[in-house]
Amino acid sequence: MVASEKHILDLQNVSKRYDGKTILDNINLYIREGEFVTLLGPSGCGNTTTLRLIAGFIQPDDGKILLEGEDIAGIPPYQRPLNTVFQRYALFPHLDVYDNIAFGLKLQKTPTDEIDRRVRKVLKMVAMTDYEDRDVDSLSGGQQQRVAIARALVNEPKVLLLDEPLSALDRKMREDMQIELKEMHQKLGITFIYVTHDQEEALTLSDTIVVMNEGRIQQIGTPTEIYNEPVNCFVADFIGESNILDGTFIKNGLVEFIGHEFECVDKGFGRRAPVDVVVRPEDVYIRRSQSGTQFSGTVRTCTFKGVHNEIFVDTDEGYEMMIQDYNAFEPGERVHMLIKPEDIQVMRKECTSNVLSGTVRDAETVRILGGDFPVANSFEVGSEVKVEVPFDGIELMDNLDDGVISGEVHSILYKGNHYHLTVRTEDGDSLYVDTNDIWDKGDLVGVKFIGQGIKLSKAEDETD
Repeated sequence: MVASEKHILDLQNVSKRYDGKTILDNINLYIREGEFVTLLGPSGCGNTTTLRLIAGFIQPDDGKILLEGEDIAGIPPYQRPLNTVFQRYALFPHLDVYDNIAFGLKLQKTPTDEIDRRVRKVLKMVAMTDYEDRDVDSLSGGQQQRVAIARALVNEPKVLLLDEPLSALDRKMREDMQIELKEMHQKLGITFIYVTHDQEEALTLSDTIVVMNEGRIQQIGTPTEIYNEPVNCFVADFIGESNILDGTFIKNGLVEFIGHEFECVDKGFGRRAPVDVVVRPEDVYIRRSQSGTQFSGTVRTCTFKGVHNEIFVDTDEGYEMMIQDYNAFEPGERVHMLIKPEDIQVMRKECTSNVLSGTVRDAETVRILGGDFPVANSFEVGSEVKVEVPFDGIELMDNLDDGVISGEVHSILYKGNHYHLTVRTEDGDSLYVDTNDIWDKGDLVGVKFIGQGIKLSKAEDETD
């Protein structure tokens, strides 16, 4: 079924906070009638909170949630024309399949013949017509999941909410149930809103994917758009495998990365602008012949993955490229590579340095993020200054006492010849660090500034 253009749900400037921490930050999202929408992101991204707000289990601190144009604030969950299928199916063990499905209708005092008609209808939808008398404890995980879906569908909701309903199933059963869910959605024609952390699941099921991270929407689009045209490094790294690299946009149709200039189809980034470049591993053509190729390297590893070989190549310029190809190559083998213009995705950099606020302590010291950093300056003592620190101007240390301040490694992104890290300080500020050292997410680190390139300027509020 193709979704209509009619909005069934609108989330307008929705925020949610717990204990002073923002879980959802000004979310704006519309969902069309009949659409299969997946809220996708890592743990803690806010997708389950969004689902619970729609269901009515919690209320937003700011913003509105509209159902068919009507604000549903204050309407309790059981009065909303929505039903939820949870990660743990919460079936009643003392009731058989039929009575589990009929439970809600009986509470509503629905006539017996109507209950029977609707229960048998949904049993047929979920291919469980011969199981109505079975004990739910005797069912497989996939069968229990179907019963949970049937119990939600029997109330004839306008929207079905699914909170990681396949996470408890093994891989084969998950894949089977993905197909069944997709077919069920097409048959029913109602709106599905689905929460998952599984990228492959989202790509398989969805009409529209909403990629979320840290309480914010990163990108909304079809599976093809999300995969082929990620808007930032987070989306590119989270959805599928990627080569994510620093680049320079030379001019319209020309970008430089990994030490070479490549023709591309992108425009409008300016001249000599720093950019991020994404190339999917299946879009790097690898050959033994040098003819018609653009750059060369040496195979480091080649691993058979069933459908393709996953090959890591060290380029002559010192970068690592991941390549997926049907052909196998031997470690140590000399190879040559080609990337076509339409397979290069250019993205604007979200920032090019750390921009921080500081207070001058003396001619050699500036207080930044609660620590006194050795930064030579010519400003008056007490002056408020803007401090720009390049990504490679920060050193991280195992021993917290060796740093001026401390933090925790929050995220790691490999960029071909170095790691780009986000470090969260104790006060919740973010620092971006380029390093060749290997760190793990969650590592506690000491932080200090190193090298040249740190720039100080008068704070904006002190300018004339």
